[in-house]
Amino acid sequence: MASKKSPKNVAKPPPSSILGSKGMVAGLILIIAIIAVVAIFLATSNQGGSPVVPPQDCGKNVISYVNTNLVQAGTTADLGTVTEKSGIYQITVRYQGKDIPLYVTKDCTLLFPNTIDLTGTQSTPAQPTPTAAPVKSPSPVVDLFVMAFCPYGTQAESAMQPVVGLLGTKSDISVRYIATVQGTTVDSISSLHGPTEAQEDLRQLCINKYYPAQYWPYLMDFNTNCYPLSQDATRLDACRANTTLKLGIDSQKIETCASGSEGLALLNADEGVTGKYQVTASPTLIINGQVYSGQRTPEAYKQAICSHFETAPAECSVTLSSQAATSSTGGCG
Repeated sequence: MASKKSPKNVAKPPPSSILGSKGMVAGLILIIAIIAVVAIFLATSNQGGSPVVPPQDCGKNVISYVNTNLVQAGTTADLGTVTEKSGIYQITVRYQGKDIPLYVTKDCTLLFPNTIDLTGTQSTPAQPTPTAAPVKSPSPVVDLFVMAFCPYGTQAESAMQPVVGLLGTKSDISVRYIATVQGTTVDSISSLHGPTEAQEDLRQLCINKYYPAQYWPYLMDFNTNCYPLSQDATRLDACRANTTLKLGIDSQKIETCASGSEGLALLNADEGVTGKYQVTASPTLIINGQVYSGQRTPEAYKQAICSHFETAPAECSVTLSSQAATSSTGGCG
């Protein structure tokens, strides 16, 4: 984060985080709404007052303040869009899978969580949408959508790995890769983190096809030791070769698969599933066609999958880790 400067004169939130798990809007009280109205009035009536801070610079200051003061311990929020709206900045913060709008004066000194449209008619506040009942089946179909070089995707894979060990024979758990195939050769593949990521997507698909028993061990070893070297092609290749050698994987066989029509067909199949569910962000977890939006921990993933069984197996009574990565609330895409 580029700046640690906090907006000045910010109204202090209540002791519990205003970005808590039940959502910020549900926690607003009347006094905060009044402060918001006053802040908007001050912002829009300021004639030649404090200097205007550029939108992105103000956004960085706000996200720094949010992560220092407002989020729950062990979690972080990500900066989304910064737009000008009615003489103030609207800043979208991504937190725990939700986009939350915040508002700040253009001199970046007054931050407030909500606005009231004084020109509109009053209406009954919208009620939260009830959580849909889990779609159940004898063997839930679980798709974890990732990008090979997305840090949040690799964290989600680490959280899913013990769940696969526990429920892999009881449910259908697959890792799907988010990429775009625009032609009939591997050179036509585009991925968010570039050609190197697209090639690794293909390799992992080929390893899963020819060495399914080594697939998850490969992911865990690669994500721990090789992924951090993604900006150094020489060291990355050496690390990958060492990983495949340790696991008894024929690297030449995998390269042949990944560089030809075979790997392309595998990625095309994943693109079809990705398109079906309109998935764009890594990681995204879908269970029996329903998007999961809870925590990214082994225990949370396990509980979510177990809730989709018609009859939960005995393995669902096993407790897994509830430890989450410190940056496990973000995403790529």
